[in-house]
Amino acid sequence: MTRLLLTDAKLIEQFLRIQHFRHVATPKNYAGTLRNFTGFVSAHCGAAAPTVPIMEQWLKERSLKWPAHILYHRTSLVERYLQWLQEQGVIASNPFAELHRQYGPRTTPIVRALVGEDGKTLEQLRQLPPFGSFLGPVMQDHVAHMRTLGYRYHTEDELLLRFDRFLQRRPELSGLPLDRLVERWTEEQPSPCRLFEACKAGRIVSKAMHRVDPRVPVLPIGDGVARAARQHHRSAHLYTDEEIRQILRAALAYPSPKAPWRPVSLFTMLMLAYCAGLRGGEIVRLSLGDVDLRQETIDIRETKFFKHRRLPLAPGVMAALKHYLSVRQDAGAPTNPESPLFWSPQRSRGYSIGGVRLVLTDVLRRAGVKPARGAVGARIHDLRHSMVGHRMRDWYKSGINPQSRLPYLATYLGHKDIRSTLVYLNITPELLQEASERFRKNGAAALRAVEGSR
Repeated sequence: MTRLLLTDAKLIEQFLRIQHFRHVATPKNYAGTLRNFTGFVSAHCGAAAPTVPIMEQWLKERSLKWPAHILYHRTSLVERYLQWLQEQGVIASNPFAELHRQYGPRTTPIVRALVGEDGKTLEQLRQLPPFGSFLGPVMQDHVAHMRTLGYRYHTEDELLLRFDRFLQRRPELSGLPLDRLVERWTEEQPSPCRLFEACKAGRIVSKAMHRVDPRVPVLPIGDGVARAARQHHRSAHLYTDEEIRQILRAALAYPSPKAPWRPVSLFTMLMLAYCAGLRGGEIVRLSLGDVDLRQETIDIRETKFFKHRRLPLAPGVMAALKHYLSVRQDAGAPTNPESPLFWSPQRSRGYSIGGVRLVLTDVLRRAGVKPARGAVGARIHDLRHSMVGHRMRDWYKSGINPQSRLPYLATYLGHKDIRSTLVYLNITPELLQEASERFRKNGAAALRAVEGSR
């Protein structure tokens, strides 16, 4: 790649043309950033492609003029441009690809480390090999063993990998017993959640070692450790009926001039999250073939515990889903059964779980049920909690015994047994009032019967 090609304005124009920016002024502003970058590279490096040292120099020079959030945002633009140049065969290598191989997939921490004065910060981001500690083989064998038994074991695998990375950073602890290693990991970030996490990891590892050598004791999780950790978790927000209406109205009024089908998509997602109690991942994984318009059902495949379930939908939910399918077809979405149900014509692919959470959380903020900033307040998953709470309330109002219906509700939600469903049962003043009213009526009848027998 020649210096003339590196600074070729036509390349920048071609790249920006395929980005589909919403604001008309965005391409002009971004073109200035890319011209600044390519000019800097051409002035400081005669190589065919920018290198990591040149990238570091440019970032430090820009950090003196741009605020941190602007630097991170525009560095992401430069990274996408370099990736596009590499895909087009214009450059042979992308310095960001090398940085990500060594220091992880996130760009912002890498940029923060490169412009910082502490040279050790970047080294702390270096990716460690999985299960590379002195206990790594034991943990890796245990994960493989549990998966051969049919468990997905994703959560436990991630927990053990975090414990393994701690041990790799602290090789001097190799001679300590397992219970002392658990204590040291807890001391690194003291909190009830870290204590429970460390105790759980220690118990898993000790059980794995006990399976090989029965003389190794299984470490217990202390009394109250799990309870203290749960108390630090945010409790579920149970939406009121009016809040549900506010959310749905905010979804239909969501500003999306470049994608007029998006408000209908968000409305339908929220309807399924609340009325059918679907998890976010279940919504994202829905395909067009999972919807049966004749039977008015949807199929939920490969959920937790390797289960499938077929859910009948209420008439109102089915009407919203049919309307969405009509809008989806008009938008030119693919019609093959394997295509994602919630398809974005703007990106020509389905939504990711992170993208769905981001945009639906924005709907909650616009509806006024969640603060404008911060990871506090109502969450999307709380719609699932609210569905259970409102179903219990409606059963009480209808004179139905909820105890007899809970197994059906557990099946509908995709739970293994009723105990998992009980986690979603939160006592609200409204539910307590309905239960008290039923007790009063039944109790009064019982008292009258007793008094009559006397």
